[in-house]
Amino acid sequence: MTKVKICGLTERLHVETAINAGADYLGFVFAESRRRIDPTQVRKITEQVPENVGKVGVFVSPSVEEVQATIQAAQLTAIQLHGTVLPSLQTAIQKGVFAHQKIAVIQAFDGEAETLKQDFLSCDADFGLLDAPVRDHPYAGGNGQSFDWQKAAREPLPLSERFFIAGGLHAENVEEAIQLFRPYAVDVSSGVETQGKKDSRKIEQFIHLVKEKKR
Repeated sequence: MTKVKICGLTERLHVETAINAGADYLGFVFAESRRRIDPTQVRKITEQVPENVGKVGVFVSPSVEEVQATIQAAQLTAIQLHGTVLPSLQTAIQKGVFAHQKIAVIQAFDGEAETLKQDFLSCDADFGLLDAPVRDHPYAGGNGQSFDWQKAAREPLPLSERFFIAGGLHAENVEEAIQLFRPYAVDVSSGVETQGKKDSRKIEQFIHLVKEKKR
């Protein structure tokens, strides 16, 4: 069954809504964003999160020191990397530093990049994540924009069972994305918001749409 990540969470209410509806991953943004949250606040609002639900920290071009400090402060179980993966962080991934800590690594890629397949082949992360290109947006993700699905799906990706689909997903198109890509997981943020705020009804609807059919 396709897994679901609800990203950009900032309130306990929506954390609990996502868990109760069956979310597999909860995402918290530590990069510049209107959804940015402090690691200590994440720890407070996730005190009751079950062990089988992943707590993912979202970073943009972070240092390995920033990542490690945030993992500790927020009690994360996974990290999601956008932008440039700095050499020191890449080395830590390659040497299995995060694997030893039982921290999953998700690396984001431009779903429209001409080098997408090669990028996947050279990726040392546990999971890849296909997202929309940044273009003129001020933030690296959560902009409600999709990438060209048809272009990305023309050639099957390596590690196909180990990637997330993100970028512009919502209740009206998530089933199409799953049928086209057969991803490990789908990742949504703006698609479960109303006027820029998380909407409990939309969170529940999105998760139920993905989970109600065994794939």
